[in-house]
Amino acid sequence: MTNVVRAVLAGSLALGLAACSSSSSAEPAATTVAPSSGPAPALAATTVRPLAGTGAAPFDSSREVQAPPGWTVSVWARLPGARLLAWTPDRKLLVSRPKSGDVIELTPGSGDAVPAQQTLVEGLNQPHGLAFAGDTLYVAESNQVDGFTYANGALSGKRLVAGGLPDAKSPELGGAYAHALKSVAVGKDGALYISIGSTGNISADDRDATPERASILRVPPGGGSPATFARGVRNGTGLAIDPDGGVWTAVNNRDNTAYPYEGDDHGKVIQSYVNDHPIEPLAKLTQGRDLGWPYCNPDPDLKPGEKNSPLSYTNRPFVRDLQTNADGAKLDCATLPAVEQGMGAHSAPLGLSFATSPGLPGEYGAGALVGIHGSWNRKPPRAPEVAFFPWRDGTLGPQQTLLTGFQNADGSRWGRPVAAVQGPDGALYVSDDLAGAIYRVAAAAP
Repeated sequence: MTNVVRAVLAGSLALGLAACSSSSSAEPAATTVAPSSGPAPALAATTVRPLAGTGAAPFDSSREVQAPPGWTVSVWARLPGARLLAWTPDRKLLVSRPKSGDVIELTPGSGDAVPAQQTLVEGLNQPHGLAFAGDTLYVAESNQVDGFTYANGALSGKRLVAGGLPDAKSPELGGAYAHALKSVAVGKDGALYISIGSTGNISADDRDATPERASILRVPPGGGSPATFARGVRNGTGLAIDPDGGVWTAVNNRDNTAYPYEGDDHGKVIQSYVNDHPIEPLAKLTQGRDLGWPYCNPDPDLKPGEKNSPLSYTNRPFVRDLQTNADGAKLDCATLPAVEQGMGAHSAPLGLSFATSPGLPGEYGAGALVGIHGSWNRKPPRAPEVAFFPWRDGTLGPQQTLLTGFQNADGSRWGRPVAAVQGPDGALYVSDDLAGAIYRVAAAAP
């Protein structure tokens, strides 16, 4: 089975840049979550199978994940620092490695053979987002986006597409930039979309910067100066184009949100509230859309103001941020359109891609794939996973867990997925920057 995959992936650089932090010493409490999705296919315990030469730690011990029944999970390649993924027109898998400054090309072998590896390009400034438009490969460095001509497993004709993007070396930031990595996607009309992360957790001056930070920029088809397409996007690490041409982002939202409702905890940063607020948005962007950061937070509470309110992640409204917008003067949160879908607070979504028709096998079909990196200091930790959001009637349905089991009972982890894309063979390919691995996840043959 051959599937056309439109995939553009983005994420953050290190564990501490993911999404969440908490300094409260309040007793942690897990909020009961009411499922917001319909029935999802059950998962089954699956042993991760290293291919020849891929069995070094953490795979020197048996590892087990939860996957759809009958699906296999193999360690297809070992690649330290593996981050975002894109398939070339000639069916090779590209992997960005910001810390190494390079993009690696993996050429699939036959059967259970591990792929051949070669460095496609090196010497870049934290390369992260990857996107193809015909034979043009766009690579998002931390300070610019480059275009290359791709042919026969090689790049040529490097050209600057968008320059002067903010990163830690920007003079006005003085090295203080928590979300310097960039994502890139190519719209159906040829326009280029670029994610620009926020300087920090709460840095409202990002909204007035030039170019605007905490935003998605748009470069017109054929080139030109980047202009703000969407704003209030704290760290739109996931960036991809849906089957109908819509632009979607998966966002790492803010940390340490104060309890906004009246009562003894009003204005306090308490762990039990921080654990589940605010949600991580998965939103469809249009020209001028505002996702509210840092003045408005998408709220999962079905009964706002009630302790232990049941939670939902579909079509969620915004509430005022008590620390930055207590009187609503900065931004009227009631005017912001509801967020289409979301993930639990501090999930740290990174890579976002779409598997188009016919999509994944079995009950899944077409939909979005999100690499959820997992929280770095939520209590208890939010577990890493690969999530699936079904594409139905021109929009995305609620989250379904597709692959999980990377986190131990004590909260420690042996793996952290970053991105998932569907390959030309119909299998999923998943990058893991903690294990330094690329997994091949395949359904049983019908």
